[in-house]
Amino acid sequence: MAPKQKTIYPWSRRNNIYDPPTPLDSLLESPLRTLIFYLHAILLYFRGTSFKPPRNKPAVRVVCISDTHCNKLPIPPGDLLIHAGDLTNAGTVEEIQAQIDWLDQQPHREKVFICGNHDSYFDPKSRKAEDKKKKLNFKSLHYLENKAITLKFKGGRKLKVYGSPDIPQCGGSDFAFQYQRHLAPWENRIPKDTDVLITHSPPRHHLDINLGCKSLLEEIWKVKPRLHVFGHIHSGHGREAVFWDKGQEAYERLMERKRGGIIMDLMPSFAWVDAVKVIWYGVKGILWQRLMVGPAGGNGGLMINAAVVYQSSTDVGNPVEVVEL
Repeated sequence: MAPKQKTIYPWSRRNNIYDPPTPLDSLLESPLRTLIFYLHAILLYFRGTSFKPPRNKPAVRVVCISDTHCNKLPIPPGDLLIHAGDLTNAGTVEEIQAQIDWLDQQPHREKVFICGNHDSYFDPKSRKAEDKKKKLNFKSLHYLENKAITLKFKGGRKLKVYGSPDIPQCGGSDFAFQYQRHLAPWENRIPKDTDVLITHSPPRHHLDINLGCKSLLEEIWKVKPRLHVFGHIHSGHGREAVFWDKGQEAYERLMERKRGGIIMDLMPSFAWVDAVKVIWYGVKGILWQRLMVGPAGGNGGLMINAAVVYQSSTDVGNPVEVVEL
């Protein structure tokens, strides 16, 4: 059963920070950033695909899910199944094992998962007393906790996958793998040759409704993975092409600037400089992509927020994301 969709009126405000900002929320916070947010999405759309699978080898079909919260849903076929955390609600061994058993039944050649903040058992600091002596059976799944694995697929294809559950603090001691938001725990942690990155937290300013991690964003600029799969922020569900260029730099810089509301946005500032750069480099990127590279490929990456539950609920309402590498 699909979750009940919320009715949004022109005067509506969101109920909490985990719901997506309403149009009024965004305009009151910063009309300039709201305009650039939508223009940036349009520019990315016309720019086309940020990469394409190799021509001389079979593509690897990657199926991405996250934040199932004890739900079991139909999963499309593929070569690699990724779960980016929050398998459960309470994080007990019983709940986690039920999700593992369900994932184990899927036909994908390889299955990889990380835990999320709700999967308390995986972090000894948040593990419930009644679960301390219990063990999990991962069966055919690969569990990644701050480590990498190289997976082999048909046609000699190999993908190096790195997974980490860490998130900025958002709850109490029963939440797993939290760190203080002002810290920079990601520095030099992700292997530079990572093809697929799996984190529970989103990076800052990408499919995160402004709740992602700045430290993670800084680190993935060094790594530039082909695919980054995450979840945690249900309302950020979707996919976004990234090109690691000056336009993206300007966009992230603008979104990071202090918001001053309507009056401040009308005054000359460096925010306007960044806004112009986003548009300039976006148009330039479209022309380059269409005239020189072609609309079917480039040398960028893809970010996917794979949360399948709807907004701040635990009811399934978002589609499963599938991509070919």
